[in-house]
Amino acid sequence: MFPRALFKASILIVSAAGFACDLRASAPDAERLARGEKIFAEKCALCHQATGQGAPPVYPPLAGSDFLLKDRDRSIRIICEGLSDPITVNGQAYVNVMPAQILDDAQAADVLTFVTNAWGNEAPAYTPAEVAKARKKSRFPTFAALMKSTAYRPLPPAPKGWALREVAALPEFCVRLAGNGKGDVYVLAQNGGIYSLDQKAGAVAPIVKPADYLDPSRGDLVALGLTESADGRLWFVINQKVTVEGEKYVQNEVSVYRTSETVDGHPAAPKLWFRTHYPYGVGSYNHGVSTMAFGPDGMLYVNSGSRTDGGETGKDPHYYPGGEVDLTSCIWRLDPKAEEPKVEVFARGIRNAFGFAWDASGNLFTASNGPDYNAPEEMDCVKQGKHYGFPYQFSNWPVKPHFPYKYTPSAPKGLDFTLPVANLGPAAGGSPKKPMYTFDPHSSPAGMLWCGDDFTQPLGGGFLITRFGNLLGPPAAPRDVGFDVLSCKLTQLPHSDSWQARTTTVLAPLGRPIDMVRDGPGRVLILEYTRPTNFREKLGWMPGRIVELAPEVK
Repeated sequence: MFPRALFKASILIVSAAGFACDLRASAPDAERLARGEKIFAEKCALCHQATGQGAPPVYPPLAGSDFLLKDRDRSIRIICEGLSDPITVNGQAYVNVMPAQILDDAQAADVLTFVTNAWGNEAPAYTPAEVAKARKKSRFPTFAALMKSTAYRPLPPAPKGWALREVAALPEFCVRLAGNGKGDVYVLAQNGGIYSLDQKAGAVAPIVKPADYLDPSRGDLVALGLTESADGRLWFVINQKVTVEGEKYVQNEVSVYRTSETVDGHPAAPKLWFRTHYPYGVGSYNHGVSTMAFGPDGMLYVNSGSRTDGGETGKDPHYYPGGEVDLTSCIWRLDPKAEEPKVEVFARGIRNAFGFAWDASGNLFTASNGPDYNAPEEMDCVKQGKHYGFPYQFSNWPVKPHFPYKYTPSAPKGLDFTLPVANLGPAAGGSPKKPMYTFDPHSSPAGMLWCGDDFTQPLGGGFLITRFGNLLGPPAAPRDVGFDVLSCKLTQLPHSDSWQARTTTVLAPLGRPIDMVRDGPGRVLILEYTRPTNFREKLGWMPGRIVELAPEVK
């Protein structure tokens, strides 16, 4: 579910908007349509697609949608308060949930005007006054009431002997932290900008701007990975949806940049170091390339997420109709000393490891996001050349013909899978009597950090793992999962490749924690993506903050 979940967290908006035409309303003008198209591109297209086709059966289409063309007030209320009720669009049932959106009356009118006059749709323009009138009937009767609901939540209690404090609020949605553990900390924004953190001032300052090195006119882009090398360089990865000459299908272009000089004491002047591309994902499942970290061997390890949910084929003629390709659902290894680096696939069958880290013995562990079909999220001990199941096996579930996805491909003969870590609980869904492999479905594990000897208990000698939290819920018992930080203490079974984890909750709830970085001996900075600490309330999205977990000063 992640980073697809991440995209959706900030862009879900009009998945079920609808209206009936009011012939007295004015026809849309070009300026209003242009404003609405810009909002749609920024907040809606990654789920509903640039063509408005959606991603059935998870996100409904807007193009040619019968639901869209019925009820104007309903469409406004959905934007203003969110949606959790089941709906039917063009005969297809949808049970997903979307939160309220942070759009004022004019912005909501503009984007609704655009989506109801694009892809063959036709309707009178929405007006700010019309939005304001319908908003009064929603959970948040004014835009001010909605904004008030998005205030930062109080910090949760810290473990005994530890303290938690807010360090800095963020001006935009940010996805990664990087630092050398000696004071310098950097923050990657979703749009490719990079900030430095001034802890004394409690603020961030831009050091790399997207306009310095990116061209958004080439296609939608998102930054998902950031790390710092021993020489103080920042390395970061951009995914961009592009058309490539000679390629039949739309591509995901992956570009790794690294800073080339230092300005005012901070890394600066990003230069392209590595670029490749592969067919863009099926539906909304282009997870892209994200987590980056330098291993004990000095090599750069990179997560390349899946381009499908579970190996399904696509139907859009502009997108590659097959399943996974050679460069997806795997861990890459790149030589940072190479001027023309080549991808070495270190391990396969990993759906989307949005977090990974090494333990004290040099074992690489990943935390991956599972599919929409409620399989547990996996933690794996990754060894070179091994296969971890995707898209043939999820968690410890049996393979075909028992697996419920009809489109899951059959595994090649002779291919052996390594099972995930068994979670013995007491947190994140596991128990000694009934282990889970590994975490609650849809909890979206993200950033990981190894806590060495410099960490006091109960954290030392284990991994910390942030969990972004659900965007989908188990249909039989919808509930919030994630929104927390876990501690995992691992044990390897004798004479075996199998591992078990004792999992406890360190912090909960948090505002969709997405990454962590060491901040000196025994201290951790945690990045909250946004502010709400649950999904039940369907609140809007605003940029998050950075908080510090440190030993309590007595």
